[in-house]
Amino acid sequence: MPKTVPVEAERRNLLYLDATCPLVSKVHREAERHYAAGGPDSRHILMIGHAGHPEVVGTMGQLPPGAMTLINDAEEARTVQPEDPARLAFITQTTLSVDDTAEIVDILRTRFPLIEGPKREDICYATTNRQEAVKDIAPECDLVIVIGSPNSSNSQRLREVAERSGAGRALLVPRLDSLDWSVLEGVSTLGITAGASAPEALVQEMLAEMAKRYTLCIEERIVKEENVTFRLPAPLG
Repeated sequence: MPKTVPVEAERRNLLYLDATCPLVSKVHREAERHYAAGGPDSRHILMIGHAGHPEVVGTMGQLPPGAMTLINDAEEARTVQPEDPARLAFITQTTLSVDDTAEIVDILRTRFPLIEGPKREDICYATTNRQEAVKDIAPECDLVIVIGSPNSSNSQRLREVAERSGAGRALLVPRLDSLDWSVLEGVSTLGITAGASAPEALVQEMLAEMAKRYTLCIEERIVKEENVTFRLPAPLG
């Protein structure tokens, strides 16, 4: 969240909890380090992300206005004209397409050889793993269903990755009652995945309902195991 939010909460004597994902907080700290309080070692920051996304709003809100420039896509990476090309850094939204982000980073590094960035791009491990899994199954699927919210960036990217990777079709479905069963007509191989923040219960609910309607042969394709856990915010820990 932008720094203005806790400041306003304190002004109103409100209790607030910072539930920012630690991986996003890491990007915030990177931005602060590059900015260096506006001192002689500071760098202007190019943030790769989508305008209006809550994570982008929160990250850009960590620094004073003008300290960052948002880069939405490859075209903006090709045309951005920073005031001092020798003093630049880049950070990324954590829920982007891995491939699209790599293209933008390549453009920026080619145009601005002195630009600083993270040792590896800051795409969330859960986002990366799911995109890799979708790439693995999409060529075999007549349809891929991504369970996730329409305003979830990583869920939208999964749908796009499935389409680019060879799936016959790819649909974003928030929950079981949003599924139009007619889309399954003629489908013999169906891929199901879920956004990083979608509860596993939504996946199991959809599979259970499908089992009532169809004869299923389920293959679980494991690309990577995830065992990362994060601590709750201090007041809840």
